Amino acid sequence: MERSTIDIAGCEIELHQKGSSAPLLFLHSAGGFRPDEAFVDLLAADRKLICPSHPGFGRSALPDWIDNVDDIAHIYLELMDRLGLAKVDVIGCSLGGWITAEMITKAPERFGKIILVAPVGVKTGPADKLDIPDLFTMAPPDVQKLMFHNPEKFAVDFSKLPDEALAIMVRNRESLALLAWEPYMHNPKLPHRLHRVSSPALFLRGESDGLVSGEYVDSYAGLVPGAAVKTIPEAGHALTTEQPGAFAAAVKEFLAG
Repeated sequence: MERSTIDIAGCEIELHQKGSSAPLLFLHSAGGFRPDEAFVDLLAADRKLICPSHPGFGRSALPDWIDNVDDIAHIYLELMDRLGLAKVDVIGCSLGGWITAEMITKAPERFGKIILVAPVGVKTGPADKLDIPDLFTMAPPDVQKLMFHNPEKFAVDFSKLPDEALAIMVRNRESLALLAWEPYMHNPKLPHRLHRVSSPALFLRGESDGLVSGEYVDSYAGLVPGAAVKTIPEAGHALTTEQPGAFAAAVKEFLAG
């Protein structure tokens, strides 16, 4: 992919782009964006895929004034201005789904079709119980079991990773804690704003997702007028990695429909 940087409000954003034709904005999960993932070529075959790294993730900067997801939503709306995207289709995965949800409530007229992949960002269950398991108290192998339908296949040998990759992984985790620790994985105001969304929306979830339950996704989708829900079999939370073909096919079907 073509990699560049762009300064938005004093924050240097890492930006990956590939493909041509109509633009498609992709907002990554808390694990960060990897340009070598299989779904990238599948989507870029038909669209111009635009993939920023969130502030504090990848090689993007993290100014002191950015400390919540709402700040990133404003950054990305300005990024759309700078890239000349008056209106764009968007995919948001997990944390990126939360950022997307914030953006589409602020400027609903600027988005065409919306795809939220196992998104977090709202509170749907009882106040005394977490909707999303506490990732910060779990050992990495236990997190892997929640992330994948087949966790053994995607096990990471940290001893074989280069130092830069390890540093990015740790930085991504620190940034997630900053953005989503309190209140945990949600904005209590967001459910009261999602009724403003006027574009077609699709919620995708892996059938074996141990982080975002089917009940949670159904409740989330119920806050967005007319939203549809689709489940991808043999996939966990990281369905873009585990089932890239099925993910890309679901995206293309929805965008073309």
